Amino acid sequence: MTGAVVLITGVMAAGKSTVAQLLAERLPRAVHVRGDVFRRMVVSGRVEMEPSGPDEALVQLHLRYRLAALVADEYADAGFTAVVQDIALGDDLPAWVAMFRNAPQVVVLAPSAEAVSAREAGRVKTGYGTWTVDDLDAALRDGTPRIGLWLDTTAQTPDQTVDAIVSAMARA
Repeated sequence: MTGAVVLITGVMAAGKSTVAQLLAERLPRAVHVRGDVFRRMVVSGRVEMEPSGPDEALVQLHLRYRLAALVADEYADAGFTAVVQDIALGDDLPAWVAMFRNAPQVVVLAPSAEAVSAREAGRVKTGYGTWTVDDLDAALRDGTPRIGLWLDTTAQTPDQTVDAIVSAMARA
């Protein structure tokens, strides 16, 4: 009894957490694996990702990807659909995809930079810190390989985005 893995990525404030949760709720047997949980588990010695951060930040990010892949694969092997969400841009996306035993269906949420800025301004939590929306948007659009389903969610509600993902999953 093998399930599936759906990997949802995009920049901060793209709607990954909301969409992943809604997708998992719509599926008959699903879990939501939040990559950021593994970052927050580090009690001491955590190094945050920054534009020119130390190598240790990248080491910890890749550890987070491996842990999320391991957990998702275990759930998929038990017959669940594991909906995994985290930020993976540039070459990190195909490298992360390669870490899964169960090949994930990749979904990239790509709202406009303007929409992300508006969403970020309206959020209680802030994630950008030393990053800018334009920097991450450029990393997504110019440096991330076009694998999986790319959705411009600028004008979509989270439910409309989930509809598009479910429709794509049915076609796959």
